[in-house]
Amino acid sequence: MKIAEQVDSTDGFLSKLSLYKLLALIALAQQGKQPSPKLLENCIQELPKPQLGEPRELNALRMQPAQEDVLTMSQTLDKLLGRDTVQLELIPEKKGLFLKHVEYQVTSQRFKISVYRRYSDFDVFHEVLLQRFAYRVVPALPPKRMLKGVLTSVSEREFIECRRRALGRFINLVARHPFFSVDELVKTFLTFSGSDVQSKLRDAYKKTGDEFMTNRIATLAKEYLPADIQAQFSTSRELIRNIHNSFQKLRDRAEKMAERSKENATDLLMFGRELSTLGSDGSSLPSLASSRSTWGTLRQSLKSLSVEFAVLSDKAAQQGRREEDDVVEKLNIFLDLLQSYRDLCERHEKGVLHEHQRALHKYGMMKRQMMSASVQPKEQASVEQLESRIVQQENAIQTMELRNYFSLFCLHQETQLIFIYLPITSHILGAFVNSQVQGHREMGAVWNELQPKLGCLFGGNNESKPPI
Repeated sequence: MKIAEQVDSTDGFLSKLSLYKLLALIALAQQGKQPSPKLLENCIQELPKPQLGEPRELNALRMQPAQEDVLTMSQTLDKLLGRDTVQLELIPEKKGLFLKHVEYQVTSQRFKISVYRRYSDFDVFHEVLLQRFAYRVVPALPPKRMLKGVLTSVSEREFIECRRRALGRFINLVARHPFFSVDELVKTFLTFSGSDVQSKLRDAYKKTGDEFMTNRIATLAKEYLPADIQAQFSTSRELIRNIHNSFQKLRDRAEKMAERSKENATDLLMFGRELSTLGSDGSSLPSLASSRSTWGTLRQSLKSLSVEFAVLSDKAAQQGRREEDDVVEKLNIFLDLLQSYRDLCERHEKGVLHEHQRALHKYGMMKRQMMSASVQPKEQASVEQLESRIVQQENAIQTMELRNYFSLFCLHQETQLIFIYLPITSHILGAFVNSQVQGHREMGAVWNELQPKLGCLFGGNNESKPPI
């Protein structure tokens, strides 16, 4: 009876008659008897039926996928650096039919292949890359030649080495870019081993066109841009300009320190040579020299010290190379990226925006001509031709507006890329500190080995000698 009371209190969910039929079924089951089919059918019919609603209502209940955030770059510096590392080595000079040329061995860690490229190959690659990704940060190439008649042959070798380093920075920035790295152009440049890579690159670009034509959200870019995109762009641009200026000063200081280490190596070597020259002088001292008896022994010791100073010179030279390779190069690769961002901002303002304004100006002139034609009677053919030109200009303006928004979209992403690269500062500082620690430790060890050898210069115990 308690069950009946509980069910009766559920706002008529089950009628009392239905309840009694259910109780009858339970009683029969307890007695081990089978209920009649009629009783089962009556019970089933009186049970409440669920309301499923219309099928179109069920569609609204489907789980909606989260909106894709195509504007935000989900990248870290480690991920970018891990995309690829490209080694660029200089191949011994070759002579062409008329002029000698420099060739490079380009080895991609990602594709595990080495190819051979000339500067002209890099030039064509840069050209088609800029056409394909006009709205992205495409690093600049170093100059092809130096000024003739200004630099010596030694400086020419230095120029070729500086150009090799700059080409290496260029190709690594490109190979690690989130969009460049997955493009067919980059794969072709890093893997194609045929005889004419330049034609292959141009053909690859012709098949695809620029990024606006292939990016799936290019025509929808406006929908993804924040309302204050222009304010964000101005603020970020000013901040990145300040960062660029600071990193240029850091690079200049790092270059001076590396240069001082090289100069220190030269000075230490020359210092040791002068000691050796002094010790090799066999001239005898006059009888009036009070130190004549000790000068012979001292002279022999000075000659032997040139070996230690040669080792010190070598350690200082290694220190200079570490500072140049580990510190200056890291600063330069970030500076190359910052400069390419500034170039991109100029392309946006002087390219897309300027062309859009010119198109609007031209459109306004056409509209005025149309109004003038409607007031002053003209031939029907000329009016129709003007109307056709206006329609074409409207379509061109619409395309330019879409490109303008896509340019802003890309600029927003490339700004994020700059900030993703900012933690490279810790890599640079770590390399700088490690190079200094290693350099001072190695040179300190040589100085410590040299110190006991100075005892013979003072006839034994140099600690007892008064300071000069």
